[in-house]
Amino acid sequence: MSYDLAVWEGERPADDKTAGQVLSDLYDRYIDSEVKELPSQRIATYVAVLLERWCDLAEDEEDTSPWSTGPLIGEASGPLIHFPMRFSMAEETSAYAAAVAEAMGLVCFDVQQDRLRP
Repeated sequence: MSYDLAVWEGERPADDKTAGQVLSDLYDRYIDSEVKELPSQRIATYVAVLLERWCDLAEDEEDTSPWSTGPLIGEASGPLIHFPMRFSMAEETSAYAAAVAEAMGLVCFDVQQDRLRP
């Protein structure tokens, strides 16, 4: 079982419902499309910061990575990344990922709880 977050560039939506709609539109355009775009520079930098704390799944020889897929950057397209993490590590990992997103001026949405973070 995994726990998913979505992080994107743009203005922070006014509320959780609007954020869910924005995510749905972005997901359709960038993730669910036939042609994936290269991640934007800000999203690539965001992923790099996450990987400074926890290694990518492909490099995880000690089973310490929280990511459920790898490479993590493969979950990004354009201004959006929608990524799964291990449920057992989700509390710490999602809190850190949300804090990094906020510090970088990115929007973070908790897919399970249908709410903006933090």
